Amino acid sequence: MKNYALATILSVAMAATSCVGYSNKSTMTGPDSTAAVAAMMGNWASAGASVIPSPSTCVDFKWNPTEQTPNSAKGSFSASCAGDLKVSGTATGTLSGNVISWAANANSALPGKPTCAVLLAGTAELGVESIRIPYSGTTCLGPVSGVEILNKK
Repeated sequence: MKNYALATILSVAMAATSCVGYSNKSTMTGPDSTAAVAAMMGNWASAGASVIPSPSTCVDFKWNPTEQTPNSAKGSFSASCAGDLKVSGTATGTLSGNVISWAANANSALPGKPTCAVLLAGTAELGVESIRIPYSGTTCLGPVSGVEILNKK
């Protein structure tokens, strides 16, 4: 009888412990890409807008993204490049972490000259209220490259 009672107690104990489980769920969280892309929206302009471009640079960048997806933003873009080229078109930035792969597709105009295509691209870094934009590309007057800092306006 003692063996029967011991066996019953052990059976009940084992059954009870099998009903109790341990669960550990951990979720890796990272930056919310939608929130980061939203941070790119708004009006952005070069910090040093009064700088005169050298023969191989562009200055006075302005970017106003008005369209966004979960990982990108697109909007109007303008700049002044060497040779007094006034550039305007669109720029798109695709965000991965705090790095933005971007490209601008624009046209430029010189007084008395036909318009020409301007293509700029680079990998930018998104800050809290600024974007550091290293760029390189081509204009009808030749290649351009440099670094611009855009501040949120």
